[in-house]
Amino acid sequence: MVKNPRHLLEVVLPGLDRRAAPGLVVSAALLGSAFAGHQLLPVVPMLTLCVVLGAIAGNTLRPATRLSLEPGMDWGGKQLMRAGIVLLGFQLSVSDVLGLGWKGVGLIALVVAGSFGGTYLIARALKLPGDQPVLLASGFAICGASAIGAMSHARGTSKDAPVPVALVTLCGTLAIAVLPLANTWLNLNELDFGRWVGASVHDVGQVVATAQGAGFTALAAAVVVKLVRVLMLAPISVLGSLSARRRQATASDGSMPFEGERPPLVPIFVLGFIACVLLRSTGWMPDSVLHATKTGQEILLGMALVGLGFAVDLRHIFSTAGRALAAAIGSWAVVATLGLGFVALMA
Repeated sequence: MVKNPRHLLEVVLPGLDRRAAPGLVVSAALLGSAFAGHQLLPVVPMLTLCVVLGAIAGNTLRPATRLSLEPGMDWGGKQLMRAGIVLLGFQLSVSDVLGLGWKGVGLIALVVAGSFGGTYLIARALKLPGDQPVLLASGFAICGASAIGAMSHARGTSKDAPVPVALVTLCGTLAIAVLPLANTWLNLNELDFGRWVGASVHDVGQVVATAQGAGFTALAAAVVVKLVRVLMLAPISVLGSLSARRRQATASDGSMPFEGERPPLVPIFVLGFIACVLLRSTGWMPDSVLHATKTGQEILLGMALVGLGFAVDLRHIFSTAGRALAAAIGSWAVVATLGLGFVALMA
């Protein structure tokens, strides 16, 4: 039994203290602004606006103001991201996987692996700095900003996350217009177009926006394929954590780009994500609760991305913008091509 309430707070909300309050309040305000902006321009995802507004605030505020907000922004960027990833598990169920069959699941796993490997190689060839190649590969291969957040926390490289988040969001937003236009040439039927969208667009919301214009069959197929891709978040995060542990253990010069202590073997938030998937799969949770968890997930991830954006040095980003954009376009082409291969093999 925890006798001291402050100790209990530390267990439930590690690292949180009164110094974090100003940053969390501003983060919530910027989240509200991002939501309003998304309502005015629905084509721009709310999570993208969260990163942008956080970056603007972090690069324009006076140094003293920025310093007072940093504890809360930093705490939110780490802890709220983990909590948001846990709640993401409530969007998935085991029945989603079984509905595709083992052939479909196996092919999606191959698409994820190929997308990750191809994106990583392109980013490395273009010499993106730090852990950006791994984070960009996670975002393109799995589920956009959520995957980047999960991988960056599993590997302890959150400072490298904002650029990959911006790139996957840009390409996912463009996909809403580009993929339907491309289908006028490819002439895929509703089912196949939906599968292509689900296999090649990053964020779940962007998948819905891209597929819904083609009909209900396309939308249903796209969401199922996409959610199975999201399910790959758990094993990929664990592999990323294992890789980070090996690299950190063998580093002898102290130059490794990891923050804080050694990454855990299996991140706690990944176990929470899996637990939520299993709980959703029982069928015990009413729709009202699932809707509430989805809203909570969006709030947590939004505030976390404000925190990540706040830490961005825009001058550094602009210095690598050309290479980063080239990596994103090349990666997008790889993922879209692999998605078409998935469609052909599922026929």
